[in-house]
Amino acid sequence: MHKAAVERTNDVFAAQLAPVGRETVQDRVYSELRRALIGGLFEPSQVLTIRGLADALVTSTMPVREALGRLITEKALEALPNRSVRVPPITLERIDDLLRARILIEGEAISLAATRMGPRGIVTVEALLREWDEVRALKQKKDVDREVTLNQSFHFEIYRACGSAVLIPMIESLWLQSGPCIRVAIYAFSEAGEVDTAHYHRSIVAALAAQNAQAAREALVADISRPFAFLRDKLQSKARTE
Repeated sequence: MHKAAVERTNDVFAAQLAPVGRETVQDRVYSELRRALIGGLFEPSQVLTIRGLADALVTSTMPVREALGRLITEKALEALPNRSVRVPPITLERIDDLLRARILIEGEAISLAATRMGPRGIVTVEALLREWDEVRALKQKKDVDREVTLNQSFHFEIYRACGSAVLIPMIESLWLQSGPCIRVAIYAFSEAGEVDTAHYHRSIVAALAAQNAQAAREALVADISRPFAFLRDKLQSKARTE
């Protein structure tokens, strides 16, 4: 009887639980697409097809379809009538909304981190800044992918020190939605001959080293506001000429 009961229990589990391998593929596809969006590897308004993504990821269409559905729910992507999806376009309303949310959430996170981030954390972010300087000093073509990755690493190293398990997923969601915008801003800065963002980051590190929460928040707001303001000016200039 005991053996029969165990078998019946296993049958119930088999009916309710998806195979682990299938879940693993879905999770990997979702994680990779999420990483690409946060890192700004996709451009605003870029159309993505299930078949094209499946080929690029060397997988079947099913895990891609399910991952895209999750990302659409998270407002990182938009569904189109032809069963493809696109990265949301840049609009004045969208960049203002994202900036407002990021200032509120990330500002709180860095204020908390300022009193919690020890010397080891400061050393880590300073090392990231040194690597950033090395990337910027290269005479070859601008490595935007590396710059975006360093920027993300710098910020999240700080945010993880805030001690809040609630704030981090919220920040990740905001970066998921704003990643493509930030990449466009990096290109725009380069075309306009603007200075890089490293000195903004150094102001953040100085405030963190002094455990000055208010100064850290102000430095962060200056840092994350700049690309959004730049994009806003470009959109408004384009609208005036059309």
